Amino acid sequence: MGTSSLSLLFLLSFLLLLPSLFASSNPQAVVDEVHRSINGSRRNLGFLSCGTGNPIDDCWRCDPNWEKNRQRLADCAIGFGKNAIGGRDGKIYVVTDSGNDDAVNPKPGTLRHAVIQTEPLWIIFARDMVIQLKEELIMNSFKTIDGRGASVHIAGGPCITIQYVTNIIIHGINIHDCKQGGNAMVRSSPSHYGWRTVSDGDGVSIFGGSHVWVDHCSLSNCKDGLIDAIMGSTAITISNNYMTHHDKVMLLGHSDSYTQDKNMQVTIAFNHFGEGLVQRMPRCRHGYFHVVNNDYTHWEMYAIGGSADPTINSQGNRFLAPDIRFSKEVTKHEDAPESEWKNWNWRTEGDLMLNGAFFTRSGAGASSSSYIKASSLSARPSSLVGNLVSGSGVLNCRKGSRC
Repeated sequence: MGTSSLSLLFLLSFLLLLPSLFASSNPQAVVDEVHRSINGSRRNLGFLSCGTGNPIDDCWRCDPNWEKNRQRLADCAIGFGKNAIGGRDGKIYVVTDSGNDDAVNPKPGTLRHAVIQTEPLWIIFARDMVIQLKEELIMNSFKTIDGRGASVHIAGGPCITIQYVTNIIIHGINIHDCKQGGNAMVRSSPSHYGWRTVSDGDGVSIFGGSHVWVDHCSLSNCKDGLIDAIMGSTAITISNNYMTHHDKVMLLGHSDSYTQDKNMQVTIAFNHFGEGLVQRMPRCRHGYFHVVNNDYTHWEMYAIGGSADPTINSQGNRFLAPDIRFSKEVTKHEDAPESEWKNWNWRTEGDLMLNGAFFTRSGAGASSSSYIKASSLSARPSSLVGNLVSGSGVLNCRKGSRC
């Protein structure tokens, strides 16, 4: 806000005070009231200046006391995963032990011990740590993993599995170099453990999960997908993440023949798809996908693809095509002839296409009611994408100051 705008605001404040000022017979009271009004306006301006236009961040990042109000984050979700409350209604659990990962008998103080508990928990970390898991981290329902205030890496082993559970929030975690696990016993609750076959090696695997929110994570270089959602998963928001150095970034939908994914709804918003990415940002099957206000600054094959008649609603994104001559197309209609995919409902609305990028539309017109199930929030103009994603990935949050 410029100086002239500030001056106008202060003048308006002063004019609103005039009736009461003229009624006063105390000149000092008049001066004091004017100063109070101007200082109050400055305080309001300071609060507003924290706003980025990103509705998730503006909900909580302006609060310098975020560390004392951690669970407020659960009320800031948007999109199809907006009802994911994680461990909002439970106790704070502090992870103090980054090692000693025992997949069957996890020790108290470890991340694995925290995530398998039956009650809601908001899981935080006592200090910076790198957690190298021996097997998949199988989560129980109503859990939040909140890395704010520490540098937390889950890396170098199997990573996070969200299987047949609900209400999960993953926030502020570095997830990278994830490996396959399996052919081993793994505990999923205090009362149950069982045999796990070989896992895919995803960063975050959502398998029959619902009400899931992955926010402000940095993900890269995993064996399979960075974030995959399959086998009837739905009500998912993937937001504010920074993804780099990976081939098959995101798979949404198990297979062309698995029709239970027809009810899948996923919001992908305010993410930065950055250097070293190849394809699947995302690759969709069957369901309804809202891809909104993301920044695509690198792909080698394509950005958004799909098969089996998914509905893809692309709004307000910024697509910067690579210099590779035959990789300018944003979209890829897979595993079907044009006579079939031309009927799939894929639209672009308000997207910014740079360096020759182009989006191949198909199906019903952009205003068709078919996109209602693939609409989850209001898109901001693509010209604002730079600001909206400026804080993507893990934030550097310090106690006592804004993140």
